[in-house]
Amino acid sequence: MQKLSLPAPAPDALNASLALQHLIMHEIAASDGWISFSRYMELALYAPDLGYYSGGATKLGKDGDFTTAPEITPLFGAALAQMAGGLFAQTTSQVMEFGAGTGKLARDFLSECQLSGIAVERYFIVELSGELRARQETLLRDFPQVAWLDAMPAAFSGIVLGNEVLDAMPVQLLIKTGQGWREVGVAVADADSEARFVYRERAVDAALVAQIPAADALPVGYMTEVHPVAAGFMRSLAQMLLAGQAASGKGGLAILIDYGFPAAEFYHPQRLQGSLMCHYRHHSHPDPFYLPGLQDITAHVDFTAMARAALDGGLDLLAYTSQAGCLLEAGIADLLARVPADQVLSYLPQANALQKLISPAEMGELFKVLIVGSGIELPERLLRHDRSHRL
Repeated sequence: MQKLSLPAPAPDALNASLALQHLIMHEIAASDGWISFSRYMELALYAPDLGYYSGGATKLGKDGDFTTAPEITPLFGAALAQMAGGLFAQTTSQVMEFGAGTGKLARDFLSECQLSGIAVERYFIVELSGELRARQETLLRDFPQVAWLDAMPAAFSGIVLGNEVLDAMPVQLLIKTGQGWREVGVAVADADSEARFVYRERAVDAALVAQIPAADALPVGYMTEVHPVAAGFMRSLAQMLLAGQAASGKGGLAILIDYGFPAAEFYHPQRLQGSLMCHYRHHSHPDPFYLPGLQDITAHVDFTAMARAALDGGLDLLAYTSQAGCLLEAGIADLLARVPADQVLSYLPQANALQKLISPAEMGELFKVLIVGSGIELPERLLRHDRSHRL
């Protein structure tokens, strides 16, 4: 890996990263010198008190490492609220959000519901980060229907929201060598008396290779990710929604928004190094071993695998579309029209933010929306841009 020129962390942050590095190295030593990349990513992101999402570093916004759609404009959450309002007749008026970030999506969603007279009985947030939960509790203190959960419940009937959740789930790395496919994991090497993390290959489970379409046709040197953790999450989501339907007699659905591709595009022969990416202080780079615990590590989503896992779990594939198509049909342009265009200081920032969300050159095409559920029929307008046939 080439040396990165990125902003230096504060001394306490650097000490926390060093503590996490020692923890990971100890686990590698205890595991015969090798752990899967999935396990490394899990520790780097979620190790108690030290991982990126479980530690105390600021994650989002101008002082964090990246910006998400809810941070850009309240129109995003408002559009999802309008979409939900049209679906509550088929389910309960409950919402569950996974990975709620700063809480801004929840606030914008619930504010729009108040404004439009959409009743929300409960708004559950499943949050693993103590730092983010504290920020959410402050931001959402005026919304008594919000409650926090430490884990996915066994049963739930309502609407599940997940914005940029799947991309943060640990992935496993595979590489095609001259001798066939191998799994790429993490080991420790000593260089100039300094221990550092390195990639190491070993034999691969055939079930992982089976997740890659046309794996035999891909070129030697091709490295990519597979997503068993995220697929497991989708199957658990299916169990939860089906149990909720059985208990309530009403349907349920999940709306998952993330960047990614169908399998045919995800595993394209030209995507030689996969999609793994790290985010630190609004800089993107490919080195997952840089300052563990202080940077986000993500991979694009294989939406075909996610849809297949939901179907295998018993859910229906309701829609797969672009973020632009979903938001426009949810009425986001009408929400912007509430702001008088002649009030330039109010209108222009929101118009520019909307453009960022829906432009094909920005987030509109890269981000996709997968909707799965049971006992739900989507309104025809939400199917106008459906691309389920591409999965």
